Amino acid sequence: MAFASTAELTVAVSGSGAFGFFGAGFDTSAQLKETIQTVRTKLNLPKGVPVPMGFGFIGWILEMTESSDDPRLATILDELPVAIWFAFGVDLGKYVAQVRAHDAKRDHKTVVFVIVNSATDAVRAANEWGVDVIVAQGNEAGGHGGSISPPLFDLLPDVLAALPNGPPVVAAGGVATGAQVASLLALGVSGVVLGTRFLFTNECRYTDQIKSVLVDADLRATQRSLCFDEVNRTNYWPPLHDGRAIANQIWDDFTSGLSLEERLKKHDESNAKGEKDRLVIWAGVGAGLTKTISPAADVVKELHEGTLKAIKATSALLG
Repeated sequence: MAFASTAELTVAVSGSGAFGFFGAGFDTSAQLKETIQTVRTKLNLPKGVPVPMGFGFIGWILEMTESSDDPRLATILDELPVAIWFAFGVDLGKYVAQVRAHDAKRDHKTVVFVIVNSATDAVRAANEWGVDVIVAQGNEAGGHGGSISPPLFDLLPDVLAALPNGPPVVAAGGVATGAQVASLLALGVSGVVLGTRFLFTNECRYTDQIKSVLVDADLRATQRSLCFDEVNRTNYWPPLHDGRAIANQIWDDFTSGLSLEERLKKHDESNAKGEKDRLVIWAGVGAGLTKTISPAADVVKELHEGTLKAIKATSALLG
């Protein structure tokens, strides 16, 4: 959600009874502090009080920023977010250790989330790194993840079986409705993560042009490939990782065999003209299940009510 989340979206989600994360991306420390101050102001929280939100960090970006003259992680930890989320790095454990060391100095507990794409990854994150929450991400997820990750409904049983006494596991990937949330809870997860569903909100940073593309998307509208990162000039992902995005002309250029040089030229020319056919639009399979743009608070309410409705309907089967 690095290119889609805003302080307003985080506030709307957390303020509606869910838990909002902000994708840190390449934001500077000053920009991230401004984001958290906006959240504090809107939620009427004074400095020194933990903020009910999380920040998401990408491993390979941290490799660049934490050795620069503007390291981000310690700055954000000083601002007391309740949670930190790590994903997509070859050595995320060192950042988990950094959070623990930082917390120990100020007698504070930051909840650490880490994305995994296999049971092996989950065991390592739980047993070696001591993370607090495992995020099992299926290949239906939008944005980036494991290129060979199984679908969520196959990944989850494997992860849960590998961690019978481990930390809580939450599910991510392709989820857009309350009924889906209910089904995942029935599988045994402690919670469910949604990203793409919140692209369809007023508070999302995506432009109206991009949102119109998402509204028109169906369940076959996305593909996983590094071709989107290649034209976006962000192809720094660890091995066996790629990204899911709207399969527009970027995908067509790639599958037709055009060279990278040709694809970059077409992409840049199209974007310079303000066209929508070669925009990089990260989105999951679940994009095809949503057809309206609405306030984030309404989305949280809709998901909550849909989940309860599905749970009650399923409970009736036991009668």
